[in-house]
Amino acid sequence: MSQNLRHVPRKVHSALELAATMLDLPLTAQHLEALALEMAGPVRALIAEALADVRETTPVRYAVTALTGEVAVSEYAGCTTAVGLDVDLDSPAADLAARLRASQHDVTATEVRDRTTLGLTVRPQSLTCWSWWVHRLNVRVDDMRTDGDSVTATGSYRGVAINLRGEGVPDLLTDRAAARLMGLIAEPARCSA
Repeated sequence: MSQNLRHVPRKVHSALELAATMLDLPLTAQHLEALALEMAGPVRALIAEALADVRETTPVRYAVTALTGEVAVSEYAGCTTAVGLDVDLDSPAADLAARLRASQHDVTATEVRDRTTLGLTVRPQSLTCWSWWVHRLNVRVDDMRTDGDSVTATGSYRGVAINLRGEGVPDLLTDRAAARLMGLIAEPARCSA
């Protein structure tokens, strides 16, 4: 059984699509994707329970903290965390970073340099996931910039300024029609005659 839980939404989507086809359920692609995203968390929990017995005999991976300049850096379960040494861990940015790391499996890195600024790196699995990040963090589509194999943007959430980096997003945006419908690509300027 694969221990990489980042692919769960895609696998759940495939299973739901197969079940809907076999049972002749009237579900659209949008319904299936929404169901897959909703079910991904509980399925991850079931997989984690199944793997718990195996992990009891496997050495535990602990976070290793290193001090780099004025920042404490740690890595745990594939997510890198950097926090400024002078930042209170109860600050809004540090609290938001901790909540996102704990609840969102797309998060691959967080960086908290001050109490109200969060650098957030995510690897969304679909356009719907990227749309969730964009809308949840109040990112202006016009401000998104492609940088190699990622997209960078700024947004905010509950008083925390967020520097968002979406890894692999340019590949997701190749379906321009779907991205435009989801509000992820700015509409082209139209000439009026």
